[in-house]
Amino acid sequence: MTFEELNLNKPLLNALTDLGLTEPTPVQEKVFSVVMSGKDVCAIAQTGTGKTFAYLLPCLRQFIFSKVKYPQLLILVPTRELVVQVVEMIEQLTIYSSIRAVGVYGGANMKPQMAEIAKGTDIIVGTPGRVIDLLSNGSFNPKTLKRLVIDEFDEMLNLGFRPQLKNIFDKIPGKRQNLLFSATLTEEVEQLTEVFFNNPVRIEVEASGTPLQNIAQSYYEVPNFYTKINFLELLLTNNEGMDKVLVFVSTKRLADLLYDRLEEQYEDRVEVIHSNKAQNHRFASINSFLNGYCRILIATDILARGLDVENVTHVINFDLPEVPESYIHRIGRTGRVEKKGTAISFVTEKDKEFLTGIEALMDYKIPKLEVPKFLDVSEELLEEERPKINMKTILTKPKKKEVGPAFHEKSLKNQKVNVRRDIEEEKKKKYGKAYKKRAKK
Repeated sequence: MTFEELNLNKPLLNALTDLGLTEPTPVQEKVFSVVMSGKDVCAIAQTGTGKTFAYLLPCLRQFIFSKVKYPQLLILVPTRELVVQVVEMIEQLTIYSSIRAVGVYGGANMKPQMAEIAKGTDIIVGTPGRVIDLLSNGSFNPKTLKRLVIDEFDEMLNLGFRPQLKNIFDKIPGKRQNLLFSATLTEEVEQLTEVFFNNPVRIEVEASGTPLQNIAQSYYEVPNFYTKINFLELLLTNNEGMDKVLVFVSTKRLADLLYDRLEEQYEDRVEVIHSNKAQNHRFASINSFLNGYCRILIATDILARGLDVENVTHVINFDLPEVPESYIHRIGRTGRVEKKGTAISFVTEKDKEFLTGIEALMDYKIPKLEVPKFLDVSEELLEEERPKINMKTILTKPKKKEVGPAFHEKSLKNQKVNVRRDIEEEKKKKYGKAYKKRAKK
């Protein structure tokens, strides 16, 4: 099937031609007719299969032009980077039309975003928290909203956006079309769709958790953090095919440690991104990686979802994620749009339980490869890697407090003695003469 057979209008077809796209992916083909019918959709497809265009194409095809520039479409995504990416995709598809989109997200000044919406917009793409802010202060008028798209719903729930999502559902019109897109489907997502969606049509291109076939997966057993660094440097030096490498690290601190080490050798060819980095730094790092200036991008799971980076040759799981679904999203940054990719994982002793969960989710045994014999195995350990010495605590019984007899003498100040007072003598001392009562007349 071609895009022309999907009943797209001329402006969209021309935009797709400019992008060099002629045939829809399976998820785009299956979703299009259902969305056009007006039914709610819950679509599950592997990352890298074109989910963003799968909801943008039918939504833009059904767009109704209005003189009142209130939003007709609200798209919710989990991260700022994904907001920017979706807005860019909308701009690519609407180059031959006058549809306008505004991206809103936290961590940035809200006033410019409010000003952009005030100019008039057809589509709002945003993170849940910032959308709630704009709904609450009246900047975003939802009365003309016809469709709600939630991208990466399960990741939003993992990030704790459930209260914000429920709040948004309550504030926007109840009569609307709901579209949900994700790479995995959890029980919590299913429960929420039953409550807030209207009998959604479930479209599953591949079983939830199935890895892409064109990603070559493998893992190495590596003892500690600094040996991992030595091994990564070895791979980068000896493998010329590692042109665009995305390295996932479990924490922001470890990401910075790895960056400091690699920067000594690769200088401006390596970047790091995580939630503690300023927004401008995050965008600059991603753009550098997208444009090919940067060879190695170190990231936490902030980049595991949705972000479309072309031609990533290798994904390195420097640390395995605790949540098995996150592994699927990580490796999905490579091998996109039917291209080949490679995913390599470093597994320590404590990571083996995470590996077991990942393999169970995928129903696939990841091949184990042997590390080179000449690998420099470091004996230096991070604080959290050092063995903890558990000292046996000997509990001693406290000495019993010696208790005296039940009766004891009161302290001197508390002792009371009955004394008979001589009133006449006291008056005499005070007035110089004895006090005598006068007889009543």
